[in-house]
Amino acid sequence: MAALVIAEHDNASLKAATLNTVAAAAQCGGDVHVLVAGAGAAAAAQAAAAIPGVAKVLHADAPALDHGLAENVAAQVVALAPAYSHILFAATASGKNIAPRVAALLDVAQISDATKVVAADTFERPIYAGNAIATVQSSDAIKLITVRTTAFDPVAASGGSAAVETLAPVADSGKTAFQGAEIAKLERPELTSAKIIVSGGRALGSSEKFDEVLVPLADKLGAALGASRAAVDAGYAPNDWQVGQTGKIVAPQLYIAVGISGAIQHLAGMKDSKVIVAINKDAEAPIFSVADYGLEADLFTAVPELVAAL
Repeated sequence: MAALVIAEHDNASLKAATLNTVAAAAQCGGDVHVLVAGAGAAAAAQAAAAIPGVAKVLHADAPALDHGLAENVAAQVVALAPAYSHILFAATASGKNIAPRVAALLDVAQISDATKVVAADTFERPIYAGNAIATVQSSDAIKLITVRTTAFDPVAASGGSAAVETLAPVADSGKTAFQGAEIAKLERPELTSAKIIVSGGRALGSSEKFDEVLVPLADKLGAALGASRAAVDAGYAPNDWQVGQTGKIVAPQLYIAVGISGAIQHLAGMKDSKVIVAINKDAEAPIFSVADYGLEADLFTAVPELVAAL
């Protein structure tokens, strides 16, 4: 049977996480279909059709499906579910919002945060803040999976030519209504998709120092800014910059940790980065255990020197 990927999009284009989820679906065996549920989302459906390896795009378009309301999107997925052996969501805010509802309605177990497809019915997922890997085998007829996107290399965004099939949308459940959204405008790359991330910890001492020390480095590198939970809790950085088990899971090409000790919950969110650079004056800091390059130095001296050298 085929695998169904639930696309994340803004009606005009696909979110990058969809490409990683398609890569995971391709490893489950069988055809890969993509559901684009939204309002005025024809452009997103065409973008999904261009993904290599996608056999069919299912396009459900209705006002009730706008803004990704979990009740309505879940009903659309459940209506399609009997035709699929696997249903996959990205383990993002949207996926984590919709997938549990689908699992409950289908009465199947959800396999959360999958990082590897071992076989069509067997998957790996991290537990204990990433300190152990659980191998999970499901006997459910429909495997419902959320995918840790950083664990799967994205497929190409173009080169495919899948057919787009228009579906009859589900009726509005009437249980929820979209009231509004406050969207943060970022001049920098989005944290979860950035190739370079500069993160700061509590050692920076204040939000002013956070900006004074890290912003010039991030500007030089074209990097996204991140923070440890301690820095966020102290008010040095906003919540959406938090990297870690209770924040965002990232795996950039380069991760620079400045003044971050390396608590387990932080390491769980960034240890899969391709190259990790740590700057800390504490030689015993746990961050050095995962760093590819470590600099034992005062960050207030080292970082400005690094910026000057760049």
